[in-house]
Amino acid sequence: MTVPVDVRLDPRNKVALSVLLVATFVVFLNETILGVALPQIMANLNITASTGQWLSTSYMLVMAIVIPITGFLLQRFSMRSMFAFAMGMFSIGTLLGALAPDFGLLLFARIVQASGTAIMMPLLMTNLMVMVPEAIRGKIMGTISIVLSVAPAIGPAVSGLVLSILNWRWLFWLVLPIALVTLVLGTIRISTMGEKKRVPVDVLSIILSALGFSGLVYGLSSFAEAARGTSLVSPYLPLVAGAVLFGLFVWRQLSLQKTDRALLDLRTFRASSFSIAIILMVIFMMSLFGVSIVMPIYAQDVLGVTALTTGLFLLPGGLAMGLLGPVVGKLYDRWGAPRLVLPGTLIVVMSMWSFTLFDQFTWPVWILITNATLSMGMALIFTPLFTVSMSSVPAQLYSHASATIGSVQQLAGAAGTALFVTVLTAVAYSSSSATSGSNASVSQLAAGMHAAFLCGAIIVTLAIIPAVMLRGPATRDEMDLELQP
Repeated sequence: MTVPVDVRLDPRNKVALSVLLVATFVVFLNETILGVALPQIMANLNITASTGQWLSTSYMLVMAIVIPITGFLLQRFSMRSMFAFAMGMFSIGTLLGALAPDFGLLLFARIVQASGTAIMMPLLMTNLMVMVPEAIRGKIMGTISIVLSVAPAIGPAVSGLVLSILNWRWLFWLVLPIALVTLVLGTIRISTMGEKKRVPVDVLSIILSALGFSGLVYGLSSFAEAARGTSLVSPYLPLVAGAVLFGLFVWRQLSLQKTDRALLDLRTFRASSFSIAIILMVIFMMSLFGVSIVMPIYAQDVLGVTALTTGLFLLPGGLAMGLLGPVVGKLYDRWGAPRLVLPGTLIVVMSMWSFTLFDQFTWPVWILITNATLSMGMALIFTPLFTVSMSSVPAQLYSHASATIGSVQQLAGAAGTALFVTVLTAVAYSSSSATSGSNASVSQLAAGMHAAFLCGAIIVTLAIIPAVMLRGPATRDEMDLELQP
């Protein structure tokens, strides 16, 4: 694949994409910035850890409910309207969070924030496919990967720095002016593409989607508490109910898509490149989220470092992934996805098996190097996967493809977190001297880490098979076949 020298991004589209990137950076930063502040919020609002955890759980649940609906929303309303709604809701939630006098309003603020955040990723991906010429999509997607990887990575470090000087409310106050400026600029600069397409509303699909996706995410996220013995309800109840309702949702969409009335059109999966890319995303998102949740526990409870140090400790990996994004994007435009994804997969596999060697005596610099290497492997993977998956579907299905990718990210992230934390907790608290009612020793926690990383290593090793099978985007003829009943 070679890039024609005269291919350029239209100046107006460049400004619009820049605004979208800043907005996405802000909302993605917000996802991870509050975690480090939880102990201070608990003390300030006089709540328990199990109550405070709902600030994260509710965020995930709202994301799981809203993202699958965005495929429909992006067809029904213009890009400008959806952006104004998303950033408007995020800004309102941010203001409410800064002013919240109690936990109830703070929880409501997070829910409002999440309803805006959920729309931004599908909105960005759909705009990219519409605005950017095919020959340079890899390059632009590489730039987007900076946002998607650096924002969550620097969240804990930024939070730790702010909390060392100011209280937790400033995590909202500092974000608010950026969100408001972005809202104004985006409303002015983003075009009205995609408006006035009258897509009928299927209320049953919305209900099945909301209950199915939220049941799956809540059930998966509850496994960690169940392993500790602190869960009020068995995670299998929402998980099974969610799975049944999700199955009904899929059946409903398969029926409705025959007449172009599906809430989430699943004809995207008829493209083999899209399907294989989704399988790989599930595997790598599970591993990435699992490592992200376990590494801070390992750093603080096994190595004994502070929360701020932990954030700085993980920062190089996030920065490495982001800085490599534009380079990988240009290589995608030149070489295609297969020649990048397979080497990236092998690097990730090697890194995950290296994680299994960690214990309480591991040299910190070696941990930093291994984590950075893992991030480099992920950088070779995600930009090509996002680009090849979106480029493999017809333009009519762009919004549905981006909504599918966002939904898969949420489910895979919840599954990876549940798997890693459940295995860690089960092993760490398995001995008679470490029950769910007492603290595990450092050696027991290290053993739990080893087991969790071992599961992750086995999972990513399985990714070699679909990585070998991955091909380039579907041809125009193949795309036409996808739209057939």
